[in-house]
Amino acid sequence: MVERPQISRIEVVINTASGGATPAAAEEVRAILNKRGLSANIQVAGGADVAELLQAAIDARPDLLIVLAGDGTARSAAELAGPDGPLLAPLAGGTMNMLPHAVYGAVPWPEALAEVLDRGVEKRIGGGRIDGRSFLVAAIVGAPALWAPAREAVREGKLGLAMARVRRAWGRAFSGRLRYSIDGGLRGKAEALAFLCPLASKALDDREQALEAAVIDARNVAEAARIGFNALIDDWRKDPAVKALACREARIWAAGRVPGVLDGEPVWLPAKASVDWRPNVARLLAPPEEHGI
Repeated sequence: MVERPQISRIEVVINTASGGATPAAAEEVRAILNKRGLSANIQVAGGADVAELLQAAIDARPDLLIVLAGDGTARSAAELAGPDGPLLAPLAGGTMNMLPHAVYGAVPWPEALAEVLDRGVEKRIGGGRIDGRSFLVAAIVGAPALWAPAREAVREGKLGLAMARVRRAWGRAFSGRLRYSIDGGLRGKAEALAFLCPLASKALDDREQALEAAVIDARNVAEAARIGFNALIDDWRKDPAVKALACREARIWAAGRVPGVLDGEPVWLPAKASVDWRPNVARLLAPPEEHGI
């Protein structure tokens, strides 16, 4: 039986600029904690001051840091806490919420918080780094990265926005192929590459110390359309034009800047970038294995 962590000192940071949390969430968090005989120092950030509040919360040396924010803030909290810092509970307070959904499932944040306070266990996670930027769930590099925002618009029922994003993604298709090298050996060209952490990978065991690299090699417009369609409604890794393998480090280069998505956050990457696996990034308060991740 897994031993439950002892939690008494709790810090909470809520980022209302992330798109999914309001100032009223502070009282909701307080009520959930009070119901369990717990209290916390709760700070509400408006966006610009979130980094300072995260650092202050970690400097307070709590047993648990609860973050209600978007994926970017959750990723920053994990990096600041590190493998020896407080347990982290990243709750879904953003728009895509890739990390919270990977850890707790696609459930409302009050439900996720209540469950891990009642039944949560410590889970150590690894992650990836690309061009000096970390990701804990997935990184997609290349034109198909632009399908990710369209998929989220479909999930939210915003079909007009989804179509606008589809047109943008389509306009980028075949604008330039990537060259890549994986683990110093396999080399090739592809339309895009994706790197998935064990939290998100369906091909790798959750305890495996590697990334899952998916090579997306659409050879014509029809295949690009098929992958894009699968990205909107299903798991695009099931597509026959996608090849997956384990990866600990990779190099990517292209003719110019490359669009990407890191844990749901759109970014632009330079023409040359390196990817590497980091085995021990942070400690999460997660559901038990038989129920959660």
